[in-house]
Amino acid sequence: MESQTEIIRKKIKKYAKPFRFNLDPEDLLPVPPGERAGDTQVRESISYWKDAARRFKKNKVAMVSFTVIILIILFALIGPYFSSFTYSQQIRGSEKLSPCLTHPFGTDALGRDMLVRVMIGTRLSLLIGVISAVIVLIIGSIYGSISGFFAGKVDNIMMRIADIVYSLPTILVIILLQIALKEPIGKLFPDSTLGSSVISIYIAFALVYWVSMARMVRGQVLLLKQNEYVMAAKAMGASNITIIRRHLIPNSIGTIIVSTLFQVPNAIFLEAFLGFVGLGPSAPLASLGSLASDALSGLQSSPHLVFFPALFICLLVLAFNQFGDGLRDALDPRLKK
Repeated sequence: MESQTEIIRKKIKKYAKPFRFNLDPEDLLPVPPGERAGDTQVRESISYWKDAARRFKKNKVAMVSFTVIILIILFALIGPYFSSFTYSQQIRGSEKLSPCLTHPFGTDALGRDMLVRVMIGTRLSLLIGVISAVIVLIIGSIYGSISGFFAGKVDNIMMRIADIVYSLPTILVIILLQIALKEPIGKLFPDSTLGSSVISIYIAFALVYWVSMARMVRGQVLLLKQNEYVMAAKAMGASNITIIRRHLIPNSIGTIIVSTLFQVPNAIFLEAFLGFVGLGPSAPLASLGSLASDALSGLQSSPHLVFFPALFICLLVLAFNQFGDGLRDALDPRLKK
């Protein structure tokens, strides 16, 4: 009985000889099962988010910034529970102490422990930054997606309104809005633990800073609405709201996340500025800006009272900006090496 090699050799002589092929029958034999695994390289399928996470982990600056943010959040949320003092407790005979073992950040003019007050101030500043960014996200994404999807006259009118808001002096408008809204909000929420000043900061920030988010989302929607899946959704009878909600906004989520993340340090810095000029949270609440403002009068005698709140403001703003840069690079497929 002929072997498999002889059968293949005969077929080569029959079919390959007219074409003058120089084939070795050994090359046409089936590969043994033990050798197939070594010759075959199977690459694991990686999703978009896994690929973005892998690229983000390679960015050392972004990873350090992310670690700093997590540590500051733990410091602000969990730290007060491990302290022997409260943020409003006055310790008689311990006014304006320099940093020591009992009070690592010292005490203020009323004998209150600055470590706990910086923790509470960081917590409030983070809360203002995150909630303000979420409000801007909601307004900007809805406004920008509608403008970009309908285009034409609707887009022209909506973008001219955005241009008018963008041309206004931001800080002046926010200060005027906060002063105007503080009393009405105080009447609407008389028992609010956040206070009318904090709620007015939310509203003022949302009314001014949504423009950049709306423009970014509009640009993404203008690019995405020409894709085949949007045309297929229209052909299947999907409503405009469904197309925006299920196709356009989800496919712009990378840009939206990065833009929202950049709004957080803007809100923190704005709140610190308002607190520094006396328009921040009302007592007994304390933010990082109001802590720095209260300690400014004793800058020469007690510089540590200004140093620690200012340090945490700088760390938060710098860490969020670097984290946002790293996240933008990771989520943008065009930046792949």
